[in-house]
Amino acid sequence: MENPSELLSESESKDHLTNWVAICVAVLAAFMAVTKIKDDNIVQAMLLAKSDSVDTWSEYQSKRIKQHLLELGLDQTIALRDTAAKQTSATLDGQLKRYESEIARYQKDESELQKKAREYEAQYDALNYRDDQFDLSDAALSTSIAMLAVTALTKKKWLLWMSLVIGVFGVVMGTAGLAGLRIHPGWLTKMLS
Repeated sequence: MENPSELLSESESKDHLTNWVAICVAVLAAFMAVTKIKDDNIVQAMLLAKSDSVDTWSEYQSKRIKQHLLELGLDQTIALRDTAAKQTSATLDGQLKRYESEIARYQKDESELQKKAREYEAQYDALNYRDDQFDLSDAALSTSIAMLAVTALTKKKWLLWMSLVIGVFGVVMGTAGLAGLRIHPGWLTKMLS
């Protein structure tokens, strides 16, 4: 027959473990909620940066096409001027100057648009870096919480410790995303991509 005091201490030990599991779940879930808000904001900024990049590259292409058409017109006007009579040469010279002016303007616009589009792409890449941190945090925290649920059912202390190790990794990645720290296990994000 078992001693009643032994049953009580075993029951208290299991309650203590369950309390730890509950506390860990609550803390990890709250942290996960905060990082999810920041992650959603970063995803919105990524979408905007990508949209701006695509729009800018489209505008760049449009300017390139317009410049090309003007260059063709310039070539035709030069050919006409060279073969035309002297009385129409002044009109063609004016047309040539207009084409040259427009081509110079488009060349300037194109380089500015190209620079702007590259800046949007760099902004997207920087945001994606942080989004990866939040994704890893979400995955690790979700896994940790699931393991804590199993711990509550099985009462295995080793499972508690395993879930806490994974949870700490999730908190580190979430903190890195919130604080903009340069912690990024590239091998892991590549494997999951």
